[in-house]
Amino acid sequence: MDRSVVPFGKPRAERADAVRNREHLLRAAREMLAEQGVDKVTMDGLAERAGLGKGTVFRRFGTRAGIFRALLDADERNFQEQVLSGPPPLGPGAEPVERLVAYGRARIAFLLDHQAVARAAIDRNRPAPVGDASVTQLHIRMLLPKAAPMPNLDGVAVQLTAALEGPLLLYLSRPETDTDLTAETRDFLGDAWQTLIERLVR
Repeated sequence: MDRSVVPFGKPRAERADAVRNREHLLRAAREMLAEQGVDKVTMDGLAERAGLGKGTVFRRFGTRAGIFRALLDADERNFQEQVLSGPPPLGPGAEPVERLVAYGRARIAFLLDHQAVARAAIDRNRPAPVGDASVTQLHIRMLLPKAAPMPNLDGVAVQLTAALEGPLLLYLSRPETDTDLTAETRDFLGDAWQTLIERLVR
């Protein structure tokens, strides 16, 4: 009879050299992005920039899109750390409404700042990697009842998550454009988010 394999003990830790290679490759990729832009980041170019073999880059990321998914994942973790333990109002310590507004503004800035990387991370066989919307939904669901008790909190949290994570999805669905997403765009969407929250909890 076939049995499922159940691992015992802690998962095997990543080798120290593999960790170093990953961090080194991510640093090199960020440098290339800052200097040359998304279009110039290639598997061959990253291997040359990092001084590692092309096979190492392929084993780490699999595809060019995998480079950008790894960058998004790393930045997503940093963003979540700011939410969980950073200074208020984004982090703990502020009033719930203030935290909801701050989270929305910070999340919008994060999504817009990463739109070029997110577009490059799109793989035709995978959904668009626009960040971890489930974390946004959980955070909103936690703060909302403290800000203003209301019926159907789970549904409201889903709708607010869609309102917040939606702008990047809409942008990614558009054809390629040279239009820059400036601070004015961030303010426009951030102000709209604040209005939505303040009207909702009134």
